[in-house]
Amino acid sequence: MDLRKWVEKKKMKTRKEALEYGLSFPDTYKEAPFHDPNWELVRVKGSKKAFLWVYEKDGVICMNVKVDPEWRDFWRNAYTSVIPGYHQNKEHWNTILLDGSIPDDDIKRMIAESYDRVTDSPTKRIYEAVKKIPKGKVATYGKIAALAGDAKMARAVGNALHKNPDPGQIPCYRVVNAKGELSGEFAFGGACEQAKQLRADGIEVTDGRVDLQKYGWDGE
Repeated sequence: MDLRKWVEKKKMKTRKEALEYGLSFPDTYKEAPFHDPNWELVRVKGSKKAFLWVYEKDGVICMNVKVDPEWRDFWRNAYTSVIPGYHQNKEHWNTILLDGSIPDDDIKRMIAESYDRVTDSPTKRIYEAVKKIPKGKVATYGKIAALAGDAKMARAVGNALHKNPDPGQIPCYRVVNAKGELSGEFAFGGACEQAKQLRADGIEVTDGRVDLQKYGWDGE
């Protein structure tokens, strides 16, 4: 396969692709609430909050997505095709021009972040709990699950951390199992990389395990 064609295919460009991805999230539906059929929204059922606006402007398909103010300027600085939200609050919304210049993964990440901004998803709560683990401490999957509101979803914690969208801000390496053991399937370099990052935090790692009595975080 021609690599250039493969890369081209991986970049979202069409209205259909944008709407289909938005509708892939749980409990969502499409609506065209204005007299202008050019504007289509993807909303969350129940709250009816919109997290994705899709429309064409100047011959380019555009999307408006809600954004954390802490990430707003990051995306605008990373890509010239991410600009302040068109016709919306520019502090909380960005506009993405689907001109083929932004990798598919980053477009999907921005849409996912917008969805999380208007929903109270378990994944969002998991990430927020992990962010609170202080340097020099570790937490178990069970502890993070409990802090995220459901002590029974320890497996979901593992799944969420394996898909961590921002390891720099969500320190998933500080999460270990109930025995203090590191993950052999640590998504960002394996157990050796996890141990390296923990040691950089000042945590002792012996035979792939952390002493929970010494380094365990109680969530306070």
